[in-house]
Amino acid sequence: MAVVVASVLAAGALAPAASARPVPAGPAPAASPAPSSYRSIPPLTDDQGRTLTLRGWNVEDKANRGEAALSAITERHFRDLRANGFNFARLLVFWDDLEPRRGQYSERYLRKIESILDWARKHRVHVLIDAHQDVFGPAFGHRGIPEWATRTDGLPFTPNPDDWFSEYFEPAVQRAFTHLYEDPDLQRAQAAMWQLLAQRFGDHPAVIGYDLINEPMGELREGEDLPTAARRIEAQHLTPMYNRLARAVRAKDRDTWIFVEPTPIVGEGVPTGLGRIEDRRTVYAPHFYDTAMEAGADYDPDAGWIEAYEAAVTVYPARHRMPVVVGEWGPLNNSLPNMGRFYREAVDSLNRYSSGWAGYVWCYGGGYCAVDERGRFRMNKEQTATPYAPAVAGTVRSDTYDAGTRTYRLAYRASARPGVTELSLPQSAKGWRVAVSGPARVLGRTGPGARPLVLAWPGSQVVVTVREADPYGRTDRP
Repeated sequence: MAVVVASVLAAGALAPAASARPVPAGPAPAASPAPSSYRSIPPLTDDQGRTLTLRGWNVEDKANRGEAALSAITERHFRDLRANGFNFARLLVFWDDLEPRRGQYSERYLRKIESILDWARKHRVHVLIDAHQDVFGPAFGHRGIPEWATRTDGLPFTPNPDDWFSEYFEPAVQRAFTHLYEDPDLQRAQAAMWQLLAQRFGDHPAVIGYDLINEPMGELREGEDLPTAARRIEAQHLTPMYNRLARAVRAKDRDTWIFVEPTPIVGEGVPTGLGRIEDRRTVYAPHFYDTAMEAGADYDPDAGWIEAYEAAVTVYPARHRMPVVVGEWGPLNNSLPNMGRFYREAVDSLNRYSSGWAGYVWCYGGGYCAVDERGRFRMNKEQTATPYAPAVAGTVRSDTYDAGTRTYRLAYRASARPGVTELSLPQSAKGWRVAVSGPARVLGRTGPGARPLVLAWPGSQVVVTVREADPYGRTDRP
């Protein structure tokens, strides 16, 4: 879910003033990150060794629980994702629905997850199973960790419906996180929950990964500012938790990617304090939200937020040689004057350093929804649907999209053994033209919503160019 921290920062010692954004402790990140520094961030890969790119949206049902849980998610979600060129869905699942009573797992809930995964497989969409929580869980009026796993030591909790994120800083919620991280019986219960999911769905063709916990938070110490607290929580609580859960998952599933998140404070351009995750198939999965925009402001291109975020968020995966997939992003007020520029600059930034992203959220209506009731993109969100290469059989040299000319270019060195590179073309009234240079050829359809293939001679240098065409088949640009 989107992150709003402005009111929290205004409360006492956490920030200098009510209108201020959180100030990172230590040196500020560089304003202009150098793409060359991203060469040490490895790509996501599939079981054929191809370089993967994930583009898609979160898929959720937060309104329904119990017998009705997940009923708001239908096959239409995945059919429409694929029709618009997307190949990725981050599926929100809730521990409180899976295990409403300790040790008693809901077979009905598991079957519903399986049905959703079957739709995703049918429409060729990769799914990340996300163990989601908002403000810990139902004990505080939200979703996530079950009430039986919520321990508050009798500390107070005051709801704040007008600013739900501020509830993370209520004493009872903060103490509940500490118990989750530190109590051995809760550690075992969380590990058992993940082992069940891994055993049940690890072999499902649609599943690409497990997101171990959404937007984890923790308990602040007296006098501690928010960035310092976030880095301590990441180092002392999240790192051991992720290593513990990774070991539990690997007992049931040896190969599926494991996704780990920092605290949401990373959205303020604060480098994470996470330590090394001792698993060979781990993905760094931060979220990408701006405090001011989440509070209703328009995008300010002069504030340097995207540049600061990019510089900060790439430090950890470069150091630890981990792929990056941004698990959530996208503002609420997408029709404000500068939001068209925001989407262009945000997509460019995400594509520079990440192996993919999931916007928030694929639903049919208003608010954060990507599309309206008829399935048409809401204002500016159509900019997320561009040509790209979901799988490249080789080493990518460059991968760029020019929104002004509607031109996508991919340059790569084909792998030594034969392999197929896949392209994804979104809906377009004009259609697309695909050209290749080098010893390669294009197979399959190249119309809107198509997924043509490129077959190249092993070891050859290949350049693929995709341009929007006019109705008569001519390209818009020479």
